[in-house]
Amino acid sequence: MHTKFVAPISPLFRSDGTPSSSSVTLRFDDRPITAPVGVSVAAALLLNDVGPFRTTPVTSAPRAPYCMMGVCFECLVEIDGMPNRQACLTPVREGMVVRRQQGASALALPREGEDHGR
Repeated sequence: MHTKFVAPISPLFRSDGTPSSSSVTLRFDDRPITAPVGVSVAAALLLNDVGPFRTTPVTSAPRAPYCMMGVCFECLVEIDGMPNRQACLTPVREGMVVRRQQGASALALPREGEDHGR
């Protein structure tokens, strides 16, 4: 006899309900969120029900954290004006500003005839 196993649907991350003695407030896309001190930006966003963190450059497909250890680069966000920051490797801090990264970040390319650092 075979029994079909159906896993309950629940969020990937959730608080264990233990009140944190210390938390920080940061902004994500102009929305204030609170997170425990010491967690990564990715964990903080997931704990606050934030959906996709970025879109891909070519197809604009939505992306969110996958590996949570800095290998896959699916969690890239803009942090304090700096694009392409890995949210899973960046600890939260009070007042940081995080934004979704839409497509490719802008790159300053040298003009023809300029020194390319060679």
